[in-house]
Amino acid sequence: MNEKPMLVLGMMSGTSADGIELALTRISGAPPNLNAKLLGHTSVKCPPALRKEILRVAEQHPITAGALSQLNFRLGELFAGSAIAACRKFGIPPEKIALIGSHGQTIFHQGKRVSFLGRPTASTLQIGEPATIAARTGITTVGDFRPADIALGGQGAPLVPYVDYLLYRHPELGRVSLNLGGIANITVLPRVAKPQQVLAFDTGPANMLIDALVSHFTHGRLRFDENARLASQGRSLPALLDELLRDPYLKLAPPKSTGREYYGNAYLKKLLALGRRYRAKPNDLIRAATIFTALSVVDALNRFVTPKTKIHQLIVSGGGAHNPLIVGQLSAALPGIEVLPSVRLGIPEGAKEAFAFALLAYETFHQRPANLPSATGARGPAILGKISYAPPR
Repeated sequence: MNEKPMLVLGMMSGTSADGIELALTRISGAPPNLNAKLLGHTSVKCPPALRKEILRVAEQHPITAGALSQLNFRLGELFAGSAIAACRKFGIPPEKIALIGSHGQTIFHQGKRVSFLGRPTASTLQIGEPATIAARTGITTVGDFRPADIALGGQGAPLVPYVDYLLYRHPELGRVSLNLGGIANITVLPRVAKPQQVLAFDTGPANMLIDALVSHFTHGRLRFDENARLASQGRSLPALLDELLRDPYLKLAPPKSTGREYYGNAYLKKLLALGRRYRAKPNDLIRAATIFTALSVVDALNRFVTPKTKIHQLIVSGGGAHNPLIVGQLSAALPGIEVLPSVRLGIPEGAKEAFAFALLAYETFHQRPANLPSATGARGPAILGKISYAPPR
């Protein structure tokens, strides 16, 4: 196949569903000599009514098949419009872009098999119709990345570790890549790591619980706690925090993945009930959720990583990388490990996942596998995603 440099646009909408992150990349070569450069990144907000419906469905509230079909195509239009707006911002005509990689919007993820109609079943569902994106933009689009891994017995997540491996493996340093989106996930890269040595899993909540509390207490006026302003005004409640750190998910051995199905509205209600029990004021509870995010990452590292692997650096990306209380707690609780933002290694914190799905799309286009079975638990390599070709020009 033609392996000359390609311009690829990556798109990612996370569990918070507050907007779409877009990253324009130039990619060439093939692993282990794959070259990828970030040329620009931007974000587009999700319209409030659309976000409200996404979150409602992701919380497993009833929806008809017809409404779900409509939502899938409506989101495809939003992704397509966002791609066109990004091209305009970057000053790149859409016809110059060879490929789009769109993660889509996760509305259900059951990575571990559970009994369903008499048979153990795992599944995942991302919407935002790729055929619509390809038709509206005129750019061949790769989407629906996770099912191929699940079909091979994997959890379908996390998928970004393949990209972390290409970007961050080091001959002398053991590294952990931490992404703080709605959910927190880590990729563990031992010194001189081989692909089969990479460990990755979701550690627990990141911004999801914090954002939910902020929205609840401000009646939707605020969506997130900018610069941990609210959390910084709260009191520390050690007993409440201890209770949170007894969360059963933290004890589950990897491979494991989680999402809104676990840390969504039901968990928020549990958190509010705990707040009432410990007489926590709103900012106290926001502070507790923020510190819980950091300490659940620390717990995962101490429980599953550092007993076996020497770690020198923790590379932080995602929206939570801008939360000084989370980053400060990580630094304080991990002596001897340098905590640094991903921008120091060339990828801005907000662009990392969109950049990753551009790279995964490039690998799919070249018919190469891009899951890491050691991270997802799959029986073997999988070529991820489904290709929606652009209409003939």
